[in-house]
Amino acid sequence: MPQITVRSAQPDDIPSITHIYAHAVLHGTATFEIEPPDEPEMGRRYRALMEAAYPYLVAEIDSKVAGYAYAGLYRPRYGYRWTVEDSVYIAPELHRRGVGRVLLTRLIEEAEARGFRQMIAIIGDSSQTPSIALHDALGFRHIGKLEAVAFKHDAWRDSILMQRALGRGATTSP
Repeated sequence: MPQITVRSAQPDDIPSITHIYAHAVLHGTATFEIEPPDEPEMGRRYRALMEAAYPYLVAEIDSKVAGYAYAGLYRPRYGYRWTVEDSVYIAPELHRRGVGRVLLTRLIEEAEARGFRQMIAIIGDSSQTPSIALHDALGFRHIGKLEAVAFKHDAWRDSILMQRALGRGATTSP
């Protein structure tokens, strides 16, 4: 496997990010969106996260975007401001080659460096066993399962909830 490098996402990455996400929307259950957003919408989402100082990363192999990950607001209420939700998407031809592990490891580090205390994974569909295993290997705990909360690809889908403390977690005030 070639070397995987991780860096902060840039506006020029939006076409690659849009392409990776479109495949996940159309063919997978990692997201419950049905119609893939276009580049302007993906750019708007990127800018909103960057303006709020959340980490947004891309992984590259041979100077090509292999995947991306970001941490964003878990819930809009002020009391949740120390908790983020992670999202990780990998180019379909590179699934199960370590790109997700490299990205999520770095995303955890970046979120901790920004002072966040909890990271939540809301994994679309209980059949996403590679994603569940990845989060488990990186210290996430299974918190619960929301059964049949989404309908996609002609079937009801679960959501798996996982959580990981960041930095000092809940042992001290922020």
